[in-house]
Amino acid sequence: MEIKKLTIELLHEVMQLENQVFESEAWSERNMTAELSTQHSHYFGLFDQELIGYAGLRLSPQDYAADIQTIAIGKEHRGKGLGRTLMNRLIEVARANGSEKIFLEVKQSNSAAIELYKSLGFEQIDIRKNYYRPSGENALVMLKEITQPLILGIESSCDETGVGIVRGNRLLANALHSSMDEHAKYGGVVPEVAARAHLEAIEPTLNQALAQAGVELDEIDAIAVANGPGLAGALMVGIGAAKGLAVGSDKPIYAVNHLVAHVGADVLERGAVELPTIALLVSGGHTSLLLVRDLLDDVELLGETIDDAAGEAFDKVARVLGLPYPGGPEIDKAAESGDPAAIRFPRGLMLPKDMERNKYNFSFSGLKTAVARWVEKCEEANESYSTADVAASFREAVIDVLLTKALWACEEFGVPRLLLGGGVVANARLRQEAVRRCSEAGIELRIPRFSLCTDNGAMIAALGAQLVMSGRAPSSLGFGAESTLPVTVVQTP
Repeated sequence: MEIKKLTIELLHEVMQLENQVFESEAWSERNMTAELSTQHSHYFGLFDQELIGYAGLRLSPQDYAADIQTIAIGKEHRGKGLGRTLMNRLIEVARANGSEKIFLEVKQSNSAAIELYKSLGFEQIDIRKNYYRPSGENALVMLKEITQPLILGIESSCDETGVGIVRGNRLLANALHSSMDEHAKYGGVVPEVAARAHLEAIEPTLNQALAQAGVELDEIDAIAVANGPGLAGALMVGIGAAKGLAVGSDKPIYAVNHLVAHVGADVLERGAVELPTIALLVSGGHTSLLLVRDLLDDVELLGETIDDAAGEAFDKVARVLGLPYPGGPEIDKAAESGDPAAIRFPRGLMLPKDMERNKYNFSFSGLKTAVARWVEKCEEANESYSTADVAASFREAVIDVLLTKALWACEEFGVPRLLLGGGVVANARLRQEAVRRCSEAGIELRIPRFSLCTDNGAMIAALGAQLVMSGRAPSSLGFGAESTLPVTVVQTP
């Protein structure tokens, strides 16, 4: 016998068994079609050449809960433990998806089923009078509670020291220390300064996270840490701290991909990442476009920066305009009163000749240079110019490239949703244009709250929790910092 996930193609076989088992109380074909097609529903069939049993579960991610919708075993196959087999699969799926509670209803007269559910940890919490139709029989409402793993995540890939704590898909703490002010003295991130700042910040940030979550270190079930991509020296500080905690407290450790964690952060917003999704990650050091079919097993890099990332371009253009570091917020402020159409700056890798090899890659070096030359010409000719117009026009060029390529990907791969992440997502115009253009294209837009968009420990903990809940083995202690870790490597063994 084998268990397979049920799809709408097996509707005929399911309905045959549904009518045989439930007779006058069987669901209609219309209802069953809706069940098999509904988002967050998981139906499994038990096959012995033909379908002999099935069961279904519906997840409510935002409530951290699940409901068992139905379970059916063919009459001639009862008494063989098959119901327990299917129930265990549903419980496994609920646990892996962050559910903290599982509900079900059962006929009050079905003593065999009630005993099965009790043996699996369900308890009666209510009774619904005359629930079943047309029999009018009462239903017992039963509940099984699941204690999800408590995961601590450490992020130190660049200039922010983050420690987050999650339980399953629920955010408990997101402590963050930024060394931005230190780097501002040098006009950009200095790797040695970043590493030293992480060393100084890691312990107080850890203590802050534990206090926020209201837990002790010995209550943590596993440690997750970003081991790439990022600055090698900075990553090594977080990795060293994570390994020390894991060894000292005898906890398993999970080395996870910093960029994939940006996608996983969305589970902390609504309990699940809707898949598949196109993810546009835009930060100081990375601009990446991903196709995520499965968060743990199928992340494809569609394109990335081949020179300056968007965040770097903002910093460099801000310097040209005499604005302080970091450039993103400063250009955003300057652009508020500017005309985004005042100057037509170039859109890198957007010409027809770029479509074959660089359709989804990004290049902002040429744009940065174009802005610098435009300002130089004005200054050489002693012509005044509007800083606000230059800032607004530059910002518009960056945003146009980012969103155009992201929406191209949505269209080409038939994915009706776009997830934004990374510190540059704080840009007001980017968020505004993303809302407008996604609405026009019929694309669902997901932008986690800003504290989950920037580099943070909570997103690392969230991705670690997904690995733990899915039963993945922890990483060995032999992993190191990998500055160029590819997005296809979600977890380093």
